[in-house]
Amino acid sequence: MATGFFNTPYPENEPVKSYAPGSPERAEVQAMYKELYAQKIEVPLYIGEEEVFTDNKADMNPPHDIKHVLGQYNKADKKHVEDAIEAALEARKKWANMSWEFRAGIFLKMADLLAGPYRARMNAATMLGQSKTVHQAEIDAACELIDFFKFNVLYMTEIYKEQPLYHAPNEWNRVEYRPLEGFVYAVTPFNFTSIAGNLPTSAALMGNVVIWKPSRTQMYSAKVLMDLFLEAGLPKGVINMVTGDSAMISDTVFEHPDFAGVHFTGSTGVFNGMYKKVGENIAKYKTYPRIVGETGGKDFIAMHPSADAKAVAVAISRGAFEFQGQKCSAASRAYIPASKWEDVKKFVVEDMASFKQGDPDDMHNFVSAVIDRSAFTKLSGVIDKAREDKDLEIVAGGEYDDSKGYFIQPTLIKANDPKNWTMETEFFGPIMTLYVYDDEKWQETLELVNSTSPYALTGAIFSTDRYAAEQATHYLQNCAGNFYINDKPTGAVVGQQPFGGARGSGTNDKAGSKLNLMRWVSPRLIKENFVSPKDYRYPFME
Repeated sequence: MATGFFNTPYPENEPVKSYAPGSPERAEVQAMYKELYAQKIEVPLYIGEEEVFTDNKADMNPPHDIKHVLGQYNKADKKHVEDAIEAALEARKKWANMSWEFRAGIFLKMADLLAGPYRARMNAATMLGQSKTVHQAEIDAACELIDFFKFNVLYMTEIYKEQPLYHAPNEWNRVEYRPLEGFVYAVTPFNFTSIAGNLPTSAALMGNVVIWKPSRTQMYSAKVLMDLFLEAGLPKGVINMVTGDSAMISDTVFEHPDFAGVHFTGSTGVFNGMYKKVGENIAKYKTYPRIVGETGGKDFIAMHPSADAKAVAVAISRGAFEFQGQKCSAASRAYIPASKWEDVKKFVVEDMASFKQGDPDDMHNFVSAVIDRSAFTKLSGVIDKAREDKDLEIVAGGEYDDSKGYFIQPTLIKANDPKNWTMETEFFGPIMTLYVYDDEKWQETLELVNSTSPYALTGAIFSTDRYAAEQATHYLQNCAGNFYINDKPTGAVVGQQPFGGARGSGTNDKAGSKLNLMRWVSPRLIKENFVSPKDYRYPFME
C-alpha cells in the first residue's frame, strides 16, 4: 500500500457537496456562474512554452443560451500540430527522467487545487459550456477528476512496487516501468470534464508527454483544466493542447514516427477510423502504439418479474435522462415484464411530468440542453421518425425547441418489436425505448439483451429473485464491462467501479484503475549478476 502518500492505505473518494438552498457551495457556484457568463475569454493553443493565438477562431456558446457568446477558441493548422509534437518530444527529455515522487506531487496538488480554489470555477464552466446541472457538474468536473488524480497516484505506486518475487543467488532482478518511447495522443469528449482531465494526465503521470485534442464543445472547461495543470506545476510542453479540424490533427499525429499511443473516448465510428489509420501507418512507427479507447453504448435495463416497479422507474428516470442522456453509460433500452408494465409506466410518466428543463443556473431544473446543433437535429429527427413508426408508441415526452437553446424533452418510447431500430441504435440523447415481454420469457429476453446491440458498455438487471439475478449475471457476462444489479447503469466511481466496456464499446482498459496506467508504460527487466562466471564450461561437461 502506498502509505507514503496517504494516512490510510487508499484515498477516500471526494465527498459530493449537496448545493442545497442556503449552502455556501451553492452561493459560490451561482456567483461564479454569473461572473463567467458576463465575461468573454479567448482560449489559446498550448504548444510548449507558448500560448498560441491564430487567425482561425470559433465562438463558444452555452447550449442552453445559443445567442450568448462566452468567448472564442483558436484553431490549429498542420504546422501548429507539428510544432506541438516537437515541443512534446523536447519536454520528454526532462519529464521522462523526473523522479516519480516529484511527478506524483504535481497531480496530488491538482487534486487539492480542484477540491478548493478551482472547484466553483470548474463546475460553473462545465455548467455553462456543457449545460450540466450543478449536481452533474459536481460529480463529474470536481469529484471524479479529484478522484482520478489521487487514485492514479496510488495505482502508479502499486505498479512500481510490482517486482520479481524470486532472486537467485548472486543476482538481482528488477523491473523498470519506462514511459512509452514517443508521445501519446489524447482525444477527449464533451460530456465529461473528468474524462477530458484524466485522459491526458493519466499518461503524463507515468512519464509520458501528450498531444491533447479536446472536443470543440468542451473548450470552455478545457481552458480551466489547462490553468489547473499549469498552476499545479506541470512543466510546459508535457501536455500540449491543440484543437481544430479533427481529421487534420489526427492524420498529422498518426503519420509521425514518434507516435506511441492514443487515449480516446468518443464514438465507435471515429475510433474505428483511428484504429484503421494506425494500422495503415504501422511500418512508420518506432514502436507498436498502444491503442486505448472507450466508445459507444446501447445500455440496458432488464427487469425480472420479481423486481420492484418503483426502483426500476427511478433507474430509468435517472439512468436515461440525467445530463440529457449524453453519457456513454446512459440507459437507452429497457425490457419490462408485462405484469409490471402498468406500474412502471405510471411511475416513470409521473417522474417525467415533474422534470423541469432549462438553464443550469436554475437549480430546480433536472435536465438542460443537448450539446449542439448537430445533436439537436439528430435527436429531433429520431423523435419525428418514431412518431411516424406504427410499431412505436411515444409514451411520454417527444417535444423539442431550439428557439433559445438546444432543448430536447426527455422521451420514453414503447416498441412492439424488440429488434426495432430504436432498440438497436445509439442516439446519445434523452430517448429511452422499452419493450414489454411476457413474464414467462425471461430466458428469451436475456438472449434479446445479449444479441440486440453491438455494444457492451453498461447494463443493469433488477431482480429480488437471487436465482434469476445469478442467471442473468452469468448469461450476460459479455454484454457489459460495467454490470449493475438493482441499480441504474450509470455513475461509476473511481476506486470502486473501474470503467470500460468491450465489443463495440472499446478496449476495456478500465479508466480509474491501474489496468489503464499499465498501458502507458513499457516495462524493462534488468538483471544484475553479482558474481560473473569466469569459465564457459558447465559441470556436466567434466
